[in-house]
Amino acid sequence: MNLEQARFNMIEQQIRPWDVVDAGVLSLLSEVRREDFVPLAHKALAFVDMEIPLGHGQCMLAPRVEARMLQDAALLGGESVLEIGAGSGFMAAMLAHRAQRVISLEIIPELARMARVNLQKSGIQNVEVREFDGAKGAPAESPFDVILLSGSLAQVPQKLLQHLKIGGRLITVVGDEPVMRATVVTRTGDASFTTQQPWDTVVPRLVNFPEPSHFQF
Repeated sequence: MNLEQARFNMIEQQIRPWDVVDAGVLSLLSEVRREDFVPLAHKALAFVDMEIPLGHGQCMLAPRVEARMLQDAALLGGESVLEIGAGSGFMAAMLAHRAQRVISLEIIPELARMARVNLQKSGIQNVEVREFDGAKGAPAESPFDVILLSGSLAQVPQKLLQHLKIGGRLITVVGDEPVMRATVVTRTGDASFTTQQPWDTVVPRLVNFPEPSHFQF
C-alpha cells in the first residue's frame, strides 16, 4: 500500500469535504503518522473512513471526526489541554503539535500503556498519559485552555466546565443514537458559558459518565 497516497486521499476525500478548512489542521494530518497509532492487526485500515478497534471495547474515532474536533479546539500554540480518552494516543499527538502541554487521561491500563508507547515512538514529549477515570474530574493542573473528550456523553459534565479557564473551550459529542451533536462550550466568565453545536455525528460513549434515567411511569 502506498501510505502517502492513502494519507493524501484521506485528507482530500474524507476530511476536506467535511468542512475541515483550517490549513494548520490539514497540514498536521499530513505530518502525524496515523498508521503508527493503529494496532498492527488493523494497519491496512489506518486511513479508512471508519472507527478502528483498539480492544477492550474501545476504538479510534474516524479520521474526519478527529480532524473536525481538532479544528473546533482552535489551538494557537501556547495552550494547556486536557484530553479524556487517550485511546491509542493519536488525538493527543495532534493536540501536542498545536498546544504547549497535553494531559491525556485513560481509564483502561492497556490503552494507557499503548498510548504512551506510541507517543514515545513518535518523539512527542509534551504529552503526559495518566491512567485515570476522567469521569471523576480533572487533575490538579486545572484550569485548562481546552478540554477535549474523545467520545460521546449523554450531557455536558458541569463539573468539568469549572476546570476551564475563562475563554477556554470544552469540546465533546453529546446525545443519543441516532442523533448526536458536536458540542463546543466556551467559558465566558466565572459563571457564564456559551454553547455551540456546529455538526452532527455518532461516536461511541466514554465510560462512567452519568446517563440520565429513561424510566417512564
